[in-house]
Amino acid sequence: MNLSKNFTLKELTKSDFAIRNNIPNEPNMDQIVKLKELCNKILQPVRNHFGPVTVTSGFRSPELCVKIGSSLNSQHAEGMAADFEVAGVDNADLAYWIKDNLEDWDQMILEFYTLGEPNSGWVHCSYSDKPRKQFLRAFKEGGKTKYKPIIGDIR
Repeated sequence: MNLSKNFTLKELTKSDFAIRNNIPNEPNMDQIVKLKELCNKILQPVRNHFGPVTVTSGFRSPELCVKIGSSLNSQHAEGMAADFEVAGVDNADLAYWIKDNLEDWDQMILEFYTLGEPNSGWVHCSYSDKPRKQFLRAFKEGGKTKYKPIIGDIR
């Protein structure tokens, strides 16, 4: 099933962890509608501008969330978020392009990015019809993931 011109349901639900552990990762119709919005409002415009996008995590079923230590309240579980990268594009540049050029992003997290290492980390972006415009950086401190607002340009 196509979610947009260049993204499929299979691509947004694929999870190697779920496959290896025989965990179902099938969205319901409401979640599929949200995945279509995410693809059409965020991922497809990124693809149109930069070229192929590698989605490393899209939809996550509740069982998958529990098994990988993700929150059941994660926007991934609602079909509203994806983690992704674009080969050859600095992840910070990708995040700032989305911030500056797309209107409907809700939460964007530059996850585990290291300045000067363009391939470090990844971009998490969610879509909502009532966007909060949260622009954050995720990092490890004392073995725990912490989040800090990005203010200005960190590049």
